[in-house]
Amino acid sequence: MSRTDSLEVATALHRAAIHLLRAVRVADDETGVSAPKLSALSVLTFAGPSSLSALAKAEQVTPATMSRLVSDLEVDGLVAKRVDREDKRGVRIEVTAKGRVLMDQGRKRRLALLNKRVAKLSREERAQLADAALLMQRVAAAAE
Repeated sequence: MSRTDSLEVATALHRAAIHLLRAVRVADDETGVSAPKLSALSVLTFAGPSSLSALAKAEQVTPATMSRLVSDLEVDGLVAKRVDREDKRGVRIEVTAKGRVLMDQGRKRRLALLNKRVAKLSREERAQLADAALLMQRVAAAAE
């Protein structure tokens, strides 16, 4: 692999990101909540309350699909629908305390798995990985 060819670097980054996500996703199985629901719950937990249409856009699904996911999350007590303060006809979806606890526990499990792997790296490798994480954040932000 050329360390400077953008397509080769993008390919390697894509491959590594997918493998890394799969490696830590096993921790999510303990929640008993499906990946699409966890993803929507994550957006609400870390980005804050959202309209259904904005949440659907963030998750790249149709509003009908998001409506079903939100209804299921609401039945499970993980999210709540509230009247939008700015538009009384609108609804804001927000994470409940139960949903926040579930996400926090899941995040801790994923980080524990990842930490075990990172801890096996040398000090220099961890420093390189920290630098790479910052670059990955820049790449992700540039796509928004």
